Amino acid sequence: MMDEYGNDVWNYAYFLTKSTEQADELSQEVFIRAYSGIAHFRGECSLKTWLLTITRNTTFTYRKSRFFRSSLWGETLPIHTEQMNASMGEMKPEKWVHPSAEAEAISREHVHEIWDIIMALPDKFRELLLLHMKYELTTSEIAEMLCISAGTAKSRLSRARAKVRKQWEERSE
Repeated sequence: MMDEYGNDVWNYAYFLTKSTEQADELSQEVFIRAYSGIAHFRGECSLKTWLLTITRNTTFTYRKSRFFRSSLWGETLPIHTEQMNASMGEMKPEKWVHPSAEAEAISREHVHEIWDIIMALPDKFRELLLLHMKYELTTSEIAEMLCISAGTAKSRLSRARAKVRKQWEERSE
């Protein structure tokens, strides 16, 4: 499948992203998804169409992901008019401002500081935040994946956010 359609998938991903690095990453993700979901391929369209649909959907998911738009990946993260709200980033576009170069640098620094705090959390909190923030999984999906109850997932997510907020406030003083 990859030999036959790899170039098509890569070219389409490049067309959508205009980035060779992103096209490489997305192409890999598309074939991982395709191989793991081949049992769901119903044959209602050609295999190529199915793969390109996966490419398109994967690319759009990639673009919407707050994690991939963050400065951790070299792109600008829109600056929220408040540093962090209670839910750590459920930002609404109407509250974004166009950042200056200085503001972008500060934003990048803040993002790195926040990720440093997250990466220093105990595993059970760090993993939950990463699954929620990076992969945008719901608490129910996380609970199922980690074999814990949905209530436990919600509680840990809440405690993880509180720990990050506390550490952030301590660093900001």
